[in-house]
Amino acid sequence: MKYAIISDLHSNLEALTAVLDKIDAIGVDQIVCLGDVVGYNANPNECVAIMREREIPTICGNHDAVACGLEEPWGFNPIALAAALWTREDLTEENTEWLRALPETRRYESFLTVHGSPTNPNTYMFGWEDILPHLFYLRQQMCSLCFFGHTHCPGIFSADGTYTVDDDSKFVLGDRKDFFINPGSVGQPRDGDPRASFGLLETEQKEYELVRVPYPIKQVAERIITAGLPDFLAERLYLGR
Repeated sequence: MKYAIISDLHSNLEALTAVLDKIDAIGVDQIVCLGDVVGYNANPNECVAIMREREIPTICGNHDAVACGLEEPWGFNPIALAAALWTREDLTEENTEWLRALPETRRYESFLTVHGSPTNPNTYMFGWEDILPHLFYLRQQMCSLCFFGHTHCPGIFSADGTYTVDDDSKFVLGDRKDFFINPGSVGQPRDGDPRASFGLLETEQKEYELVRVPYPIKQVAERIITAGLPDFLAERLYLGR
């Protein structure tokens, strides 16, 4: 099976469209989403509509939970708070209900998907030290591979180190280690590369590949400003920060 792993779309319609076009050109058996379909950018309803229409299995991210009213934005910084409350007001009732029904985790044939961490979608995992307390969850599930998002920074993490994957190169996972993999963000990259990113997993060969996709940032930035969202949300897209 070949899977495309997408995460942190954050209402970025142009980035989502570009990524899905790339995935369709590659050809995969299944697309899966690690959550945060909405938040920050100006097209939450359009992004949710695409996910629903294509029936892409999705889990609930922290911004999704706030936008649909499952949680309140405690701990959000002022900019994230403004965007979350704007999104909550903008979403249609139908799209709000779709977000409310999303599970917090999903299990696939050989891997798990979570948003922040296996036990809390609000937890940031930047390195193995952050991941280690959650390793028991992976072993409880008798699984050695977990995909997560939330940090918007791609990476491959295991007990023996942190690995990076360059564009169009593949990483062989094998079957002797536990791996936690972050495919980065479609809608708001934060690792210094403004291109949207997603992951490809080939389960038979046990190979993982990180894919970057350019998209028209200027159009997204203009939509943000027109919607009255904070200017910083537009500016950061050009920097990938």
